[in-house]
Amino acid sequence: MKRTLDSTDLAILELLYTDARITNKELAAKVGLAPSSCLERVKRLQQEAVIQGTRLQLDMRALGGHLQALISVRLSNHNRETVDNFAAALQPLPEVINLLHMGGENDFLVHVTLTDTAHLRDFVFNAITARPEVHHVETALVYNAWPGTKLPSFVGD
Repeated sequence: MKRTLDSTDLAILELLYTDARITNKELAAKVGLAPSSCLERVKRLQQEAVIQGTRLQLDMRALGGHLQALISVRLSNHNRETVDNFAAALQPLPEVINLLHMGGENDFLVHVTLTDTAHLRDFVFNAITARPEVHHVETALVYNAWPGTKLPSFVGD
């Protein structure tokens, strides 16, 4: 059983969720701890896998990813090996931003960034529909995406 997080842990998480680049000194001041105590709390949250890492958020357009899409995929069967193999094949591809295994009508939602529509077409054909376990594919273009900036409201309840 995981330990219950106290209000200081939750304050640390909220600040890091908003800006993971905050310095430990700034973080400590905002939560009312000495920097050494704050650092120990962050390390404990990492050791307990509450904090599982940090990510770099990029402007994909600045890097040549002028197109984003969400690709819904239905598999022909749903055994663990098929699902795991599909995920293992797609997750490392450089076009894939997020790969979500879902319940419901579609089995996967693949969030991709690509240079243009030809790149999208080739990606769908080569990486997805060429796979024998794929039964159905639908693609939707993304006009804009905004990441969340707040911890979910249930955190701390």
